[in-house]
Amino acid sequence: MLPSQALLPAVLFALAALRALASDTFLAAVYEHAVILPHPTQEPVPASDALALMNRNMDVLEGAIKEAAQQGAHIIVTPEDGIYGWRFTRESIYPYLEDIPDPAVNWIPCTDPSRFGPAPVQERLSCMARNNSIYVVANIGDKKPCDSSDPSCPRDGRYHYNTDVVFDTQGKLVARYHKYNLFQGENQFNYPKEPEAVTFETPFGKFGIFTCFDILFYEPAVVLVNKMQVDTVLFPTAWMNVLPFLTAIEFHSAWAMGMGVNVLAANTHNTSMEMTGSGIYAPTGARTYSYNMKTEDGHLLIAELDAHPRLSPASPPTVSWNSYALSVERFSQNGHEFTGIIFEDPFTFTELTKPGGNVIVCQKDLCCHLSYKMAEKRDDEVYVLGAFDGLHVFEGQYYLQICTLLKCPSTNLSTCGQPVETAQTKFDMFSLSGTFGTSHVFPEVLYSGVQLAPGEFEVLADGRLINRNTTSKPVLSVTLFGRWYEKD
Repeated sequence: MLPSQALLPAVLFALAALRALASDTFLAAVYEHAVILPHPTQEPVPASDALALMNRNMDVLEGAIKEAAQQGAHIIVTPEDGIYGWRFTRESIYPYLEDIPDPAVNWIPCTDPSRFGPAPVQERLSCMARNNSIYVVANIGDKKPCDSSDPSCPRDGRYHYNTDVVFDTQGKLVARYHKYNLFQGENQFNYPKEPEAVTFETPFGKFGIFTCFDILFYEPAVVLVNKMQVDTVLFPTAWMNVLPFLTAIEFHSAWAMGMGVNVLAANTHNTSMEMTGSGIYAPTGARTYSYNMKTEDGHLLIAELDAHPRLSPASPPTVSWNSYALSVERFSQNGHEFTGIIFEDPFTFTELTKPGGNVIVCQKDLCCHLSYKMAEKRDDEVYVLGAFDGLHVFEGQYYLQICTLLKCPSTNLSTCGQPVETAQTKFDMFSLSGTFGTSHVFPEVLYSGVQLAPGEFEVLADGRLINRNTTSKPVLSVTLFGRWYEKD
């Protein structure tokens, strides 16, 4: 007997699950959410008011989750701060927090909501996952009591954690991650005593998870990839874009390429705070992305990824990042060196005065080599080659080595390093390399209009970042962004 229409959706979901089990690929989704923010207050609001705000945001997220599931997505990532926003003190965030247990307790909040006390947010997220047969990744707040026997216990007797949770297709809590590297201003939260390396297995690969600022540090980001050997990183974020190197789409896609893993990056959307830029990234480049500073809309992205990218025939080769730069004869410097500031860091620049050629610029132990040919040398645009080798100290302390081909905002060299979003110059050829002391280097190419260049460049095994053809759009920057974790 044929199944009735009422049973047909369940049959289709079962068939989709079987296909996922047998497939080497999966459909991933991320949702960039224009978060509904609370009114700023120093004092806690009633718990009912806090839940009402969170439900308004979850109404939006639930719509995105349903749409992603209907399109066949197996997992969806939603942003950091996506359920309650920001603008909190330690006191005022308390009504938004829940007690999130260790996933080892084997809990489905949708079917057993009161097992660990009131947990309406976890219950609803669990039901979203269960009712749509999709893994759901969300960012919420965890609270844990402590007492005077703990010397680090806060005076109010509890820890607050910025927390990512993952619910599987049955609505079971399968992962909980407490953010370790808090960004400046996150005074409402504590960080765990030890960094957490959180992973979980699925029928479509091994996943790891961390949050926003964590991506710039060894723990947990590099540990998950190099030691835990995850296939895909889940990345809820509230990323404030900083040109020329730390715009969300360029850095997150570059990190995926440099680390050789998939990254599902879901950003919050708030143009007044320069927050936008989400994407689904593979080691070979962006599969899909969105960068929108013009409207206040949320945006759903869906793309197919290799479940085990390291095993893919398209997986990039292992790169020796300084091999080429150390082997070539040192190009003669052209006498146009000067200092410019990028994100509070003093770069050494040299101007590209000719339409093509070979250029070098050095700072400390880092020498950056560039071979290039402009499609046309314009008198109204200036490009420079820059190098930075040092400790970045602006919003955190971490050691960088950066080589960059960069457009200046104007022909006045004093503007070089300042943000710029448009350009007119295309390049027939570029080849950028550097004498890096670190093996963690992330390749970025950014076009005019803050657009990525997927498929138009590659990294050779000897560490050269090269274009494949004449650039299809004018170039803002070509960068090798190195993180020297051992020197932090």
